[in-house]
Amino acid sequence: MDFKTASQLGSIISKDYAEDFFKLLVIYQDISASEAASRLNLHISTAQDFLEGLNSQDIVSKKEVLEKKRPYFRYSLKKKTLTITIDFVALYNKQDHQDRLKWKIREKKNSGAIFKKFRKSDYISAVHFFTGKGRTRIEKKINLTRNQGNFLLYLPFPTEPFLSVAEIIKKAKIEDSNIPEVLDIIDALLNHKIIEKR
Repeated sequence: MDFKTASQLGSIISKDYAEDFFKLLVIYQDISASEAASRLNLHISTAQDFLEGLNSQDIVSKKEVLEKKRPYFRYSLKKKTLTITIDFVALYNKQDHQDRLKWKIREKKNSGAIFKKFRKSDYISAVHFFTGKGRTRIEKKINLTRNQGNFLLYLPFPTEPFLSVAEIIKKAKIEDSNIPEVLDIIDALLNHKIIEKR
């Protein structure tokens, strides 16, 4: 199950009324949104949205019926159990990882960012920068891991030639298993225009 689907399912079943709603679906062979709403003291649109959400996730089935020539839907439980399994490792694209190692980067000129060391440490512990303009400027801070701090220690200054991410990683002696967290901070600093790439 992909993360988006799991998130949608989680959003549906986390409703305050979800447990009682599922009890109704177990008890009744089929039920309409208006019937469920009146039983659970919900607005009919809330019940309708909940049932449609379950239908979109293939948890209930719906059929159109006619009553006094007026069509409406009845819903019945399709699945007796639900298992949500998320592969968190799949969230990280390893191919993208390889591509980004080839990027050539350096610190951006006049970014206004401050790279701070923690006391007498031999690596950068945080990056301070500002967002907004004039009186609406807000100071932000990103705390760094040791590996990210080591990486930024070897980031070329704005006046120096660009270096590839792989070259900087090699200089900083960062192990392969820690590369993803370094790439993550690169993304953040590019987003805030603190570093530049070509």
